[in-house]
Amino acid sequence: MELARGFHGNTGIRPNSIAPLAEILRLNGYSTAMFGKYHETPPWEASVSGRFDRWPTHSGFDKFYGFIGGETNQWAPAVYDGTVCVEVERGPDYHFTTDMTDKAIQWVNAQQALTPDKPFYIYYATGATHAPHHVPKEYIEKYKGRFDQGWDKLREETLARQKAMGIAPENTQLTERPAEIPSWESQTPEQQRLFARQMEVFAAFAEHTDHEVGRLVAGWRKWVNWTIGCSSM
Repeated sequence: MELARGFHGNTGIRPNSIAPLAEILRLNGYSTAMFGKYHETPPWEASVSGRFDRWPTHSGFDKFYGFIGGETNQWAPAVYDGTVCVEVERGPDYHFTTDMTDKAIQWVNAQQALTPDKPFYIYYATGATHAPHHVPKEYIEKYKGRFDQGWDKLREETLARQKAMGIAPENTQLTERPAEIPSWESQTPEQQRLFARQMEVFAAFAEHTDHEVGRLVAGWRKWVNWTIGCSSM
């Protein structure tokens, strides 16, 4: 939504003649809520002065708690509740993914307590694993040294695990490393330490997000026995 790409009909703006999924569900009796990253608003409309036609609460969502755009500081996010910019209650352990998950669980609990027979739809989109990679330290420490062998060796190990698990056929051949990606051995020791650290933080961010998704699912399991979900990171 940020930019027009030059393709026919792609102006970077969703026309009002197109109904988003949340709006279709809302008009058919669903409670709808969106938590996290909303990257569907043109940047020239992404401020408290609007316009708000392509904000979540004008796109079918009864509730929105999150940030507008593709990324935010996970420790000090720019958060909106509806179309109002709000200050989050930041303590020493604050992280936005945890915050948005708490809010999503609270919303489900309220919906089921007040209108248990009404179906609900949640669009839950974390900022992970998009930059900036802000992750609690205890998660990062779990991956210390896990990627020191470098990306060339990691590719081989990953394919071997996929074959052992039956994910990849036994006759699968590892593709050639793209020419634009240098070999691990060509990197200086300083570069290797930097890139290994980046992989540690990225993996930690993914695990932290997985934990929060698990909390969300566990939070609504007491109310429903089925879910349909899709994820994009």
